[in-house]
This record gives sequence, C-alpha cells and structure tokens, in this order.
Amino acid sequence: MRELVMDVVVLIGRVLFAALFLGAAFGHLTQADAMAPYAESKGVPMAKWGVLGSGVVFALGGLSVLLGVWADLGFLVLAALMLVIAVVMHQFWKESDEQAKQAEMVNFNKNVALAGAALMLFAFFAHVEDLGLTVTGPLFHL
Repeated sequence: MRELVMDVVVLIGRVLFAALFLGAAFGHLTQADAMAPYAESKGVPMAKWGVLGSGVVFALGGLSVLLGVWADLGFLVLAALMLVIAVVMHQFWKESDEQAKQAEMVNFNKNVALAGAALMLFAFFAHVEDLGLTVTGPLFHL
C-alpha cells in the first residue's frame, strides 16, 4: 500500500510539473506571431521559429514527464531549455529601468529554479529502478 501511495504522489507531481510546460507549449505553438516580437527584441534570430521550436521542446518534454516515457530525458531537456531561456530571454543585468529589471530578474530566477527542480527530478528518475506509474523505465542509469 505504501508503494502505491508513493507512486500516486509521484504521478501527481509529474502531472503538476508537466502542466506548466504543456501550457507553455500550447501558448508558444498557438501564439507564435504574438510572441515573436518579444523574442526578436531579445536578439533571438528567426524569432518566430525560435518560439515554435521552444514550443515543440516544451511539448515533447512535458509529454515525456507526464506519460513517464523516458521521463528522465524529459526532465533533462526541460532543464536545459529553461537555463537557455533564462540567459537569453531574461537578461535582467542589461535593464536600466528598475521595473523592467525586477520583472526580468523574477523570470530569470523562476526559470533557473525550474531548471534546478528538473535536474533533481532527472537524477531521481535516472537513479531509481522502480519508477511506479510510468510507461517506460529511465533512459539513463545513474
């Protein structure tokens, strides 16, 4: 019974974590034209394709985590993307306006924290043998 409870708790955690990225994927894929000017203002080349590409990665990583299909790889990919987005899109150190600096710092810190959580979950999923309610086991073995 204890293992079932833990499996359900981990599943709920995966659902909640994946929901953020699947929601972001939906936004990036359906509102790329509206998001591209912001990405372009941050120096992203071919901004619309960058928005669409990040949407695809959010979707694939989120689905991997949600369904438990090589969830360790999904967590690792999401961690890498969040770090790239933090550095490229939220350069608070370049802002001169205090409100803009604060907003970018909040988004930078949020993305770094999400990357940290995803890295911890990557390590957990790559280390634990029995992942409970997943479709596949881990791709990596730490």
